[in-house]
Amino acid sequence: MDHSKGATWATAMKATLHCLTGCAIGEILGMVVGTALMWGNVQTMVLAITLAFLFGYSFTLFAVVRAGVSLKAAIKVALAADTVSIAVMELVDNGIIALTPGAMDAHLSDGLFWAALLGGFAVAFVITTPVNKWMIGRGKGHAVVHAYH
Repeated sequence: MDHSKGATWATAMKATLHCLTGCAIGEILGMVVGTALMWGNVQTMVLAITLAFLFGYSFTLFAVVRAGVSLKAAIKVALAADTVSIAVMELVDNGIIALTPGAMDAHLSDGLFWAALLGGFAVAFVITTPVNKWMIGRGKGHAVVHAYH
């Protein structure tokens, strides 16, 4: 099957935004919970990344199950559609947070906390969009999900 027609920048941006939404919900929740519980940086980031993957996958999973696919098959589709996108996004945005001076020690009430987090999401979106375009053009990533829309 030729997926090159579906590999537009608009399609890639839509797939990336879909992925970013789930990742952002999970990551923000993890950062807020870890920070509120006064966990260390490593524990907080592990929680945030875990929740980012969980929420990122869940958005695709629910959509595919709603389309009538069995839960087992939907899990396979979500893993195939989102793993690379979420991994790139998490690597980039957590890298930015880790490299922003003072961001790892900032509190929820600090502008630096939110600036680093949201800035990381913005850069992750810019870097992940071409990755998704490349994958969709090869019938991978979110191209797998399009069969269920």
